[in-house]
Amino acid sequence: MLRERWTGPESDPWAERPGFLQRMGLGVSLSLGTGLAAVGFTGFLAFSAMLPSTQPAWGEPLGPDPTQVLAADSTAPADTGPAKIEDPFGQNPVYANGELGEVTCAPPKMDTEDPESVEAFVHSIADCLDTAWSEYFEEAGIPFTSPNRVYWYAEGHSPCGPFPKEGTAAFYCQANQGLYLGVEDIVAASAGSEDAEAYTFLLSHEYGHHVQGQSRILAEFHALRANADEETANELTRRNELQANCLGGVFVGASGESLGYGESERTNILDSVGRRSDHAGTSTHGSVENGRLWTAHGLDRVDPAACNTWEAREELVR
Repeated sequence: MLRERWTGPESDPWAERPGFLQRMGLGVSLSLGTGLAAVGFTGFLAFSAMLPSTQPAWGEPLGPDPTQVLAADSTAPADTGPAKIEDPFGQNPVYANGELGEVTCAPPKMDTEDPESVEAFVHSIADCLDTAWSEYFEEAGIPFTSPNRVYWYAEGHSPCGPFPKEGTAAFYCQANQGLYLGVEDIVAASAGSEDAEAYTFLLSHEYGHHVQGQSRILAEFHALRANADEETANELTRRNELQANCLGGVFVGASGESLGYGESERTNILDSVGRRSDHAGTSTHGSVENGRLWTAHGLDRVDPAACNTWEAREELVR
């Protein structure tokens, strides 16, 4: 079964931009077959600066402090040499609006053995994400529409291809602004983990890609990647994914107090990010160290300006 929730207005403020794919109409509820193979691990997949140190909301960062490895300048890293990827949105208003601000979320308790409970939990977190980011974009003066939610229980197709795919239990599809999530898959992929914070961050990461889309960062990413060689394309993809890690961290950092998340939850999130980073044979999501670094930076700074991976030094996006 596939459950779709189409949210936001029927028209999109970017619809007149070249290459924009018009959003679809009202959602439907469909039965798509039986059975769903368990996914081996949850992938963070999107088809599709740094601020002065402040008192971190989650205590001291784990691992290297990004304020030490990134430039002290508040708008750009120190290294501006050939390795730097120029960011067409270096002055994007999403970077200029300050911290996300305190976010209050009150999701129901999740029972990972009950799919309806899992779905209710992720819907509640998605509601909170909608509220937090829509208010942030409004304050920044940027048009915003909430993503369409598509939670699957069986095989199906999106404008970005079929699902599920091996290693992918959740993804964001820019073509229809769809936030896709396998309700049972995310639990199976997490070995039945009962750590609610891991599921919160998974959803927040994918929502980070929607934030990129709404601020037109994804469009520029795809334009740059289209004519790039494989090595450059992989680097661009890593920058894109690491920024989504950081944006996911921004939301969780801003809402962590209301969610009751503390140091143990932070550790669980960073460990989860490490498992979903690049390992042998992959080069699209960043190293374990950098995946954790950008996530921690978002958690601590709770400011999208801290997430401009496009102007970060190459060693920070490996």
